[in-house]
Amino acid sequence: MIALTKFGYGQNLEISSSQLTEQEIDSLFTDSLKISLEIDYSIYRVYKYDDKGGAHFLIMTKNEIECDNGQECFDSIKAFCFNLKGDRFMQEWKLTDFILPKGNEVSEEYSINFWTKYFELNDYDSDGFIDPIMVYGTDGMNGTNDGRIKILVYHNGNKRAIRHQNGTLDYERNTKVDELYYELPIGIKKRVSQIMVNITENEHGIFPYDWQTAMENKKLNFDEN
Repeated sequence: MIALTKFGYGQNLEISSSQLTEQEIDSLFTDSLKISLEIDYSIYRVYKYDDKGGAHFLIMTKNEIECDNGQECFDSIKAFCFNLKGDRFMQEWKLTDFILPKGNEVSEEYSINFWTKYFELNDYDSDGFIDPIMVYGTDGMNGTNDGRIKILVYHNGNKRAIRHQNGTLDYERNTKVDELYYELPIGIKKRVSQIMVNITENEHGIFPYDWQTAMENKKLNFDEN
């Protein structure tokens, strides 16, 4: 068994993060604890990180459904971030999202997933606090080519979002940016821009032409013209 005290926070502990093993997840997040924390979906991954705020646990969960093609599909996801205070888990924030089977004008959606390839836990502005960057997306009729992408940044307890509708046709693509996103420290924004470049290079999404200039000009909504 894993004792909660093993994850205690010391005043001089450096910023760090790690992914828990399946054995650690099962030992720490028992059925009774999951009920207490209202974790009702299957746990996908758990990350533990330490910063000036103490010890934190970021839990990603997914709800599996049957897919016509026989592949794994998920209709909704939830993520929780808890701060461990003594032996109590205090919720700092929660993320909930789902597929839009009839609400997406570009393509019917079949599944939603965390894109952990782009997930990061780092202190980008050197203030001693980790700023989680969450990335996830949906699959449409053409996979991620006509699904949606969301990039969420959690900074000082507040969420900033970039929401993108992908599409196989130019006019279908659109990106929306929260106004307060542009108030984030430059280090965070630079990293998000690099993640967007990586998404494009890996062919997981196509952002509107010259999106970098649009974001430099702090545009809130831009698409292909």
